[in-house]
Parts: sequence; C-alpha cells; structure tokens
Amino acid sequence: MMDSLTRPDPNQIRDWLGDVPDPEVPAVSVMDLGIVRDVQWQDEDLVVAITPTYSGCPATSVIAFEIEAALRARGIDRLRIERRLSPPWTTDWITPQGRRRLEAYGIAPPAENAGGPSPFDRFLRKPLTIACPRCRSENTDRVSEFGSTPCKAQYRCRDCLEPFDYFKCI
Repeated sequence: MMDSLTRPDPNQIRDWLGDVPDPEVPAVSVMDLGIVRDVQWQDEDLVVAITPTYSGCPATSVIAFEIEAALRARGIDRLRIERRLSPPWTTDWITPQGRRRLEAYGIAPPAENAGGPSPFDRFLRKPLTIACPRCRSENTDRVSEFGSTPCKAQYRCRDCLEPFDYFKCI
C-alpha cells in the first residue's frame, strides 16, 4: 500500500499514462489524444478523470480498463476512474506529438481552426482540403463523411491513389 511519502506524483502518473494506447488508434496514447483530463490524489485514492472523444464512444470502457490495468501494474491499488463529459472533448486537446503520430500512422490529423461560429457552418462550406498523410498532396477528395470510426471521415488521394482516414475536427 502506498502512503503519501511513497506514492508517485501526478506528473509521473501522466508519464505512465503516455504509454497507454488508444484502443481505436494504437499509435497514439490516451495522453496524446487529451482524453486524460486530470490526475490527482484525493486522500489515499488516485482519481483519474477521462473525457471520451464523444459521449457515446464505445471505446471509453476499454480506455478506463486499460488505464486502470496500467496503474495497478505500477502498484497503485486505490484508484478511481471518473468520466467527465463537461467540458466536452475537442480535437484542440490533441497534443502536437499526437498529431504527428496520427499522421505517421496514416491518419490525417484534424485541421486546425476548421470550426466556425455555428456547428451548422460545416454543412454550408466546401469540404476541407486535407493533405494526404502518405505523400502530403492536397489533391484529395472526401469519399465519405464516415470513416472507420465515427470520429473519422474517409478521403482518397488523387496523386498516390491511397485511401486514408481524416480525424474530424470536433
């Protein structure tokens, strides 16, 4: 059992959680995606707050399980995982390292500053120009608003002819 003198500080715990992969995109960690919102000790219990990428995300239970397993493997036995839906997760929380890892994995990271003042603006605008994560060409087409998971859209590169996912801006 850990006491206040032997327990790791929250920064060390965040480092450990940097090794916990996202179950849907294992090239990025739960820290890279900004899913882990808070890590703190409350008396003798470690509380880790997570925010799913969207409220119905089917991977949220798996993420909580993997975080718990990783921390228990490090000797933390008094642990509570809290789900926080407010504020809602946003792609702005993806770290620069997470964006690079998405691209290296073949997924175009979300466009920065792609959002508008209204959630309906995206339906009125021309589809975003998304660079191919493989060849960097901007000569791409959106094939479908829906990709391999609800948070991704399917694109195709007209230069290298490869299909790829685009992580939607949320």
